Amino acid sequence: MKFSHQIQFNAVPDWADHYLPYSNLKKLIYTMEKDRVTDGQEHHDTTTNISNTSNEYTALMSNQGKQYTNAPFTTALDKSLDKIIKFYAKKETELYDTLDQLESDLASFFHRQSSHNDEESTLGEDTSAPVHRSADFPRRESTVDGDALPATVISQNLTDNYCSYENTTAVPAWVKNDGTEATHELKRRIISLFVLLSELKSFVALNLTAFAKILKKYDKITDSNLKRDYTNGSVQRAYPFKSATKSRLNERIQQTEKAYALLETNNNFDQAIDELKSHLREHIVWERNTVWRDMVGQERRVQTVGVEESTSVTIRLPLGTIKLSRDQAIQMFLLFSSIIAFVILLQVEIFPQEEQNRCFAILVFASILWAGEVMPLFVTALLVPLLIVTLRVMRSDDGHFTRLTAPEATKRVFASMFSPVIMLLLGGFSIAGALSKFGIAKSMATFVLSKAGTSPNRVLLVNMMVATMASMWISNVAAPVLCFSLIQPILRTLPVDSQFAPCLIIGIALASNLGGMASPISSPQNIIAIQNMDPAPSWAEWFTVSIPLCLVGNFIIWLWLTWTYKPEKKTPYINAIRASNDPITGTQVYVAFVTLATIVMWCLAHTYQEIFGDMGIIAIFPILAFFGTGLLTKDDFNNFLWNVIVLAMGGIALGKSVESSGLLKTIAEYIETLVTGMTAFQVLFVFSCLVLVIATFISHTVAALIVLPIVAEVGSRMEDPKPRMLVMGTAFMCSAAMGLPVSGFPNMNAIAQENELGQPYLTTKDFILNGVPSSVFAMLCVTTLGYLIMTLIGL
Repeated sequence: MKFSHQIQFNAVPDWADHYLPYSNLKKLIYTMEKDRVTDGQEHHDTTTNISNTSNEYTALMSNQGKQYTNAPFTTALDKSLDKIIKFYAKKETELYDTLDQLESDLASFFHRQSSHNDEESTLGEDTSAPVHRSADFPRRESTVDGDALPATVISQNLTDNYCSYENTTAVPAWVKNDGTEATHELKRRIISLFVLLSELKSFVALNLTAFAKILKKYDKITDSNLKRDYTNGSVQRAYPFKSATKSRLNERIQQTEKAYALLETNNNFDQAIDELKSHLREHIVWERNTVWRDMVGQERRVQTVGVEESTSVTIRLPLGTIKLSRDQAIQMFLLFSSIIAFVILLQVEIFPQEEQNRCFAILVFASILWAGEVMPLFVTALLVPLLIVTLRVMRSDDGHFTRLTAPEATKRVFASMFSPVIMLLLGGFSIAGALSKFGIAKSMATFVLSKAGTSPNRVLLVNMMVATMASMWISNVAAPVLCFSLIQPILRTLPVDSQFAPCLIIGIALASNLGGMASPISSPQNIIAIQNMDPAPSWAEWFTVSIPLCLVGNFIIWLWLTWTYKPEKKTPYINAIRASNDPITGTQVYVAFVTLATIVMWCLAHTYQEIFGDMGIIAIFPILAFFGTGLLTKDDFNNFLWNVIVLAMGGIALGKSVESSGLLKTIAEYIETLVTGMTAFQVLFVFSCLVLVIATFISHTVAALIVLPIVAEVGSRMEDPKPRMLVMGTAFMCSAAMGLPVSGFPNMNAIAQENELGQPYLTTKDFILNGVPSSVFAMLCVTTLGYLIMTLIGL
C-alpha cells in the first residue's frame, strides 16, 4: 500500500485536513524534478563541452542552485508544520481541559458516594471509597493564543454531553441520580477521552513518519541532503514532536487508564488497560471500515473516468428479456458454440477409435474455451481431467491398448499432472519471490540502469536488456511490472508530447516477451516444452540457444524502435536513474548464493542424474532454503501464481490423454504426409509461422499446450528425427508472438500504462506498427540463428 493511502487509511477522519499533505508534497517534488530536468536539458543544448564535464553521477544543478530549489519545498513543509503545530496545541488544550473536568467530576462522584456510605453505615467504620482528587493530575495551561480551531465531531459530541463545571461548586445533575447511571456516564466519558488521546498520539506518530518519508523521497529525487537538516532543525524542535510533549501526552493517557481502573475494575490496572484497548480497537475498526469504503469508492470512480459505457445486447426469451454487455454476449456465444461443437464431435466418427474421437472432442472443446477465455484459464484446465476420466479416453500402455476404467484413469491422470516440471515451476517461483522480496532484482536493475547515461537511445537499449535479464529469473510476468516502476522517474520528467515515453514502454514490453524464452523458468511455455522434450535439455543447452537469440532480437527491435519513434529528435536528454545506495545485507548474500547454487545444479542436472533423477528434485532446494529459514512465509507461498500452475497441470493432463488415446499418433501421421520431403529447417519454419499466428491471438501458454505435443510427435517421425529441436524452436516462437496488446502479459501491462493526465502512452496502433514487425524479426532469428545453434549443439 502506498504511504499516501496509509495516511488516508490510518488518519482520524475528522482530522484529515490537519495531517501532512503527503500527496501534494509528492506532486511538488515531481514538478521540481521536471523543472530541473528541463533546465538541465536547456543547459545541455547550449553548452558544447557538457559531455566532458559531467556524467550520470553529476548533479543537475550546482550547490547554490540546489539550495535555491530547496526553498519552495521547505516553504511548503514549514506551512504544513505550522498547521500541524496549531492543530495539535489546540486539540491538546481541549482534551487536557476535558480530562481535568472529568477528574473533578470523578472526585465529586466519589465524595458523594462516600457521604452516602457514611450515612448508611451503622458500625461507624470508614467505608468510603478512595477519592481520586484532581490535585493528583497536574493541570496544563494553554500555550496557544488565537487561531482557534473547530472542535472535531467526536470531541464536540463529547463536550456536548456534559457542561463545564469550572468556577462553580454546583453538583452535576447526573451525579445526583442513581449511582449506576452516574457510573455508566463516567465510564462512557473516560472511554471517549481515552480514544481521543490515543488518536492524538497516533496523529503525532503518523505525521512524524510522513515527514521522514517525504524528506527521504525529496533527497532521493533531487539528490539532496535535506532530511537530516530539516528533521533536526525544524521537525524535532516543533512542539508536537518534542520528547516532553510526548511524555506529557503519555501521562494523560495513563491518567485515563487509572481513572477507568478506579471506576470499573476495582483498581485492577491491567484489566483496565485491556478493556480500554478493546474499546479503542472497536472504534478504529469502525473508522477504518468507513474510510476503506470511501477509498474503494474513490478508486472505482477514478477507474470509470473516461471509460465508455459498453453496448448492451437485449435477448428476448419466452420467460422475459435478458440484457448482456457486448463482452458477455461474445462469451455466451463462444460457450454455446463450444458446447454444440463438443456434442457434435462426440457423435461424429472422424477417427477409427472411439477414444480418439472423444479425446478430439475434449481437445477442441478446451481449445475454444481457452482461446475465447470464456472462463478463467485455470478453470478450463480443471475441466480437462474431469472429462478425461468420465469419457474414458485413456488406454493402457502395455501394448494391448485397452480402455482404462475410471479408477485406473484417475490414478494415471493425477500422477501425470504433478510431474517434475511442476516442481521446477515451484522452485522458479520461490527464487523469483526471494529476489523480489529482498530487493535483489531491483538493486541489480537500478545499478545497470544507472550506467545508461542520459542518451535516450542508449537508455532504451539498456532498459530492454534489463527487462530481458529480469524475465530470465523472475518470469516475464513480474519483469515488466518491475521495469515499469523503475522508469517512473524518467516518465515524470518527459514533455507531454515526447515520443520517448511510448518508445520506452513498448520497448520494455517487447523485450520482456523475448525474455520469456531466456531460461526454462522464465515462462510457462518453456516448462511445457521441457515436458515434451525427451531427454529434457540442460540449462546450459538452453542458455546456449536462448541468450544469443535474446541479444540479437533485442538489438534488431531496438533499431526498429529508434527508427520509427526517433526518440532523440524531441528529447535529446533525459533524467538519469540513480543506483540504490542501500547496503548489502547478509540476507541478500544468502539469497544470491542459494539462487546461483540452484542454477549451477540445474545446469549440471544431467551430470548428477543418478543422484537427483530430475531437475524437479533440485528445485526443492531453494524451496527448503527460503521457506525453511523463514525468509519466505506461507503468505509468500500463497501468493505464487497458482492459476499458472493449475493451467500447466491441466495442459499436461490433456497432452497425456491425447498421447494415451492414440489421437496424437493419428494426427502426427497425417501431418507427416504433408511435410514429407521437407527438411528440419522447413518444418521448423512452417510450425513457427503457424504458432506465430496462433499465439498472437491467444495465450502463449495455451498455444504451447495445444501445439507442442503435436510438434514433438511429428519431429520424432521424420526421416531425420529432431523432435527436441522442433519443440524448443516452436516454444521460442510462443514467446516471440507480440503483435497485439493481448499477446502476452507484458503487452497487457504496457497498454495499461498512463501519464499523469490519465491518458494511455500506447494504443493498438503502436503494437501493430512495432509489435508485428518485431514478431516477424524474432521468427526469422529463431528459424535462422536459432536453427544453426541448435544444430551445432546436437538438439
